[in-house]
Amino acid sequence: MIRYPLSLLVSGALLLPVFALSTTAAAAEIEIKAQGPVIELSIYESVTAAPDIVTIGAGVSTEAPSAVEAMQQNAAAMQRVIARIRALGVADQDIQTTGINLNAQYDYDRDNQRQVFRGYQVSNRVSVKLRDIEGTGAALDALVAAGATDLSGPSFSIEDDESAKDLARSRAVERAQQRAQAYAALLGYDGVRVLAVSEVIEGRSQMPQMEMRMMASDGAAATPVQPGQVSTGVNITIKYEMVSESAQ
Repeated sequence: MIRYPLSLLVSGALLLPVFALSTTAAAAEIEIKAQGPVIELSIYESVTAAPDIVTIGAGVSTEAPSAVEAMQQNAAAMQRVIARIRALGVADQDIQTTGINLNAQYDYDRDNQRQVFRGYQVSNRVSVKLRDIEGTGAALDALVAAGATDLSGPSFSIEDDESAKDLARSRAVERAQQRAQAYAALLGYDGVRVLAVSEVIEGRSQMPQMEMRMMASDGAAATPVQPGQVSTGVNITIKYEMVSESAQ
């Protein structure tokens, strides 16, 4: 049996993300026995779809002369915000505290060139998963009205993207097979045989800038939020052996 080294490595991932797992180094550690030359292809495919989940962050910051007062005031304010989130129909499992911080605050006295203690600041933030995409803008306005002093997001995603990944996987395999067959034909071989397959799954979400337009009147339009499309995909790496019909 003739053993060919992995001398022909071809990257076919025109849209390969920078964080995808590199298999070239791993391939060098694996000794593959084959009758013909081996070609390795990396193919990335993604599928776009309308999101069905949006995640936002909401927080409350309060200041008081003492740490106890700051914590108590913040707790009361955050309870109002969380109550408003629940009133929007958000389940408890979709509300998660992401951080509580207590910090001493100082002002700089330029005349005396020293820090002057001002009090304490407490911030409390929650991550909220909304399943009503169209109501995102109204939810943001409602949280501010309830006392939220800072917002972040929105981040759109697909809750169950398995079918989209299956489609991306099918397209990636088809592209890899076509490209491998093309290389085999160019080098005088009749076809290819799969030796190994590896996969990296990737999920991406677009995070558009949130346009905040808070209106004072009750009849004001809700904050505009455009969900757009999000994408999910897979990166596959397939090793092929080039074969000739006469050798089979």
